[in-house]
Amino acid sequence: MNLFGTLKYQELKTKFQVKKPWDDVIIFVLNVLIAIPVFIILHQNLKDPEWYFNIDRILIAIILLIIIQLILRLIRTILILGIATYFIILIYGTVFSGYGFESVFQDYGYMIYSMSENPNPQDLMISKLLPFPNKTQILNAIEYDHPQVRNFALTATTLHFKEIKGQQEHRKMIQCFAVFKEIRNRWNYVNDPKGQEYIAHATESLIHFSGDCDDHAILMAACIRAIGGTPRLIHTGGHIYPEMLVGKKSDLEAAVYLIKELLFVSESKNKEIHYHIDERGQIWLNLDYTARYPGGPFMSEEILGALTLN
Repeated sequence: MNLFGTLKYQELKTKFQVKKPWDDVIIFVLNVLIAIPVFIILHQNLKDPEWYFNIDRILIAIILLIIIQLILRLIRTILILGIATYFIILIYGTVFSGYGFESVFQDYGYMIYSMSENPNPQDLMISKLLPFPNKTQILNAIEYDHPQVRNFALTATTLHFKEIKGQQEHRKMIQCFAVFKEIRNRWNYVNDPKGQEYIAHATESLIHFSGDCDDHAILMAACIRAIGGTPRLIHTGGHIYPEMLVGKKSDLEAAVYLIKELLFVSESKNKEIHYHIDERGQIWLNLDYTARYPGGPFMSEEILGALTLN
């Protein structure tokens, strides 16, 4: 290559490598968005040395920003292309599907709020990244629209708490608690066949009210859903259990009153009510088979996945 060709090549190379100012702005904004949840996780898990003015936390935040910034700069080109593609998807979502920029912003805000209120904020992150085990099989097994499931749930509402008066606005919640009570009273824990993960359909579990934790969770979720409640299943690694959507803080106060003062007085006496708050600030009450009342103690605080039936 002659001198002119070499100079021309260097000129084009330099021109190609010129960094646009908006690249740095985009990378820094992304840095902050990543750093906030990571900082919350570190803050909640690292022991506080109680330095003056929280200098230790300030140093952690600064170091975290520097490290993430360096990593993002190393993958600048790929990152910018990925962000551009994501923006196109969000524009399409905003126009055609109703899930766009505003929805993403709200979901991020909800996630940060939930992480800041959770003693194990990393669990929320993990639950978003890891797949729910046997998801398709479990969803197929939750036969909430099957007549047998619906009829059993209706029967449970006539057997328990039908005499409660003056609680019309919480009727659905009381009926869901009646379903919990009936299944809890009849459930018999039986292991899966050796070396096999057996997932029973809700209608199958109605025959003997027996099975392991995922069978119980499937039946409970199906019955709660069959009478208008919103259940979800929580995966903790070696355990799956059901939860029921209560709502906001005022709804939780109503649930606590119903449980401790009207419906499960002896079972919940001097006991705490256990629940989770999701990334949208919604409150979910524990309905595990090990609990003697709605909101009983968790077998495990860990959350590796959540499967919601809307």
